[in-house]
Parts: sequence; C-alpha cells; structure tokens
Amino acid sequence: MNALFNKELLNKVTTTAAGIDTLPVRLAVGGIFAAHGAQKLFGWFGGYGLEGTAGWMASIGLEPGLLLAALAGGAEFFGGLLLIVGLLVRPAALMLAITMVVAIVTVHFEHGLFMSNNGYEYALALLVVSIGFIARGAGSLSIDRAWQRNLSN
Repeated sequence: MNALFNKELLNKVTTTAAGIDTLPVRLAVGGIFAAHGAQKLFGWFGGYGLEGTAGWMASIGLEPGLLLAALAGGAEFFGGLLLIVGLLVRPAALMLAITMVVAIVTVHFEHGLFMSNNGYEYALALLVVSIGFIARGAGSLSIDRAWQRNLSN
C-alpha cells in the first residue's frame, strides 16, 4: 500500500504535458530564481547574504528575519535549480509562486506596477510563469517526464 501510494503521489507530482516549449523558459526563469536565491543565501552576484537579507527583512517588518530570509532564499535558489533540471517542477513552481506573492504584497505593491519605482511588474511576471509551470509541468526534456514514462510502465 505504501509503495502504491508513493508511486501514485510521484505520478501526480511529475505529470507533465509533452513538448519542448518549456525548456527555454525553465532554463531562463530557473536561472533567474537561482541567482536571486544565491544573492539572499550566499551573497553571490552582489547580494547581501543570509544575515544581510535577514536584517533587511526585519527592517521592513518581516519577522523573524532570519527564518524568512532562509525560506525565501531557499525557495528561490533550490526552486530555480529544480526548474533548470526539470525535477519536481510543479511543487517547485508552487513554492516559487507563493514566494512571489509574498514579495509582491509585502515589498513591491505599494510602489505601483513599474520596476523603475521598485514596483511589482517583475515579480508578477515570475509569478505568472510559475503558475504556468504548475498548470503544465516540466515538458518533454525533463526528469519529471522521464519519471512519468517509467511510472507508466
């Protein structure tokens, strides 16, 4: 029963529509998310690292800053890597979508739409792409698709 449940759950999570159209989007958006997460977690690419990000989050009222910085950075970094390789894309995209909703509501919305004013347009674009991955899955060139084929046999 446990093995059957795990197989059914894995099948639901990895189900994806055929097609290579998601590959360039997964690679680009996954790279963007992973880079943003690396800024938050490790201070790479000009970021502030975990402590700096935690301090900033606390300064705008997001407490506990360290936990929320780790969650946001981890979601972006690891979620982005999962998108790139096409592994567990639906749950990764859900995690990333939630992260973008939080970013829009807590940081960007008050500044309006446009990025030039620290608005939410960029986070909204990433949210919409994440929702697309939740709906469609990873596509043909992905680990999810390979698992789906193996589970069907």
